[in-house]
Amino acid sequence: MLSCGGMANVVEAAVPSTGAEAACMIDADTGKILYQVNPTKWMNPASTTKIVTLITALDAGKHKMNDAVHITSEAADTEPSCLGIAPGDPISLKEILRGMMVVSGNDAAVAVAQTLGGSVNNFADMMNKEAAKMGAKHTHFVNPNGLTAAKHYTTATDMARMAAYGMKHYPEFRYIVSLKEYNMKYMDSRKPKYVTTTNYFLTSGYAGADGIKTGFTDAAGDCLVASATRDGHTLIVVLFNDDNRWTDAPNILDYGFRRIAKE
Repeated sequence: MLSCGGMANVVEAAVPSTGAEAACMIDADTGKILYQVNPTKWMNPASTTKIVTLITALDAGKHKMNDAVHITSEAADTEPSCLGIAPGDPISLKEILRGMMVVSGNDAAVAVAQTLGGSVNNFADMMNKEAAKMGAKHTHFVNPNGLTAAKHYTTATDMARMAAYGMKHYPEFRYIVSLKEYNMKYMDSRKPKYVTTTNYFLTSGYAGADGIKTGFTDAAGDCLVASATRDGHTLIVVLFNDDNRWTDAPNILDYGFRRIAKE
């Protein structure tokens, strides 16, 4: 028979390890934190930034979803990951948001920011207000795409809370971040642009996988915000600077679902 200490060791051994520099898993429905590693460490979020870009756009542009975005040369020339837009392309806000998230288009993020905020700086201010509204306490954005910049940072806990907010309150957000592929439509007769997700977690066959966003820069390393829903429960795990994100995400989510089943 196990002693109390032995039982504690068994429970502790069931908690998965991770090589992530920072990590957090949250129950999206209750806000309860189920797993964390350096949860309040300031991190470069790379393209997971677009989670907040999308939420900000859904709020600021809720009455403009069918209006055309304004695509400048600055937006079109933004690299490295891009949707492949050009000045004058007739694309609605709804369609460019979907394309932006599926393919992680930095160019599309700038076009959205300039259209809704008037400038990247103004839109970043809007993002910061949204972040505060969602309960983020250690987050500051200076751009909509997550390219490395001074004073552009978040934490694993903040990102988990913001992603959970999006999944809980915005059906369009939940739909977009679950897309494995998409035909982005133009407002004229040209052929739609077919795009596929950068998120291997979504296509991995993990039971209940339904989002959300990848990220990578040299400064940030490999990042992932992964979501899965089982039996009505949505769990979200954030992994920042994790070389093993595709393995760690399912292991940590499995742990979370086991915990929920016992509660």
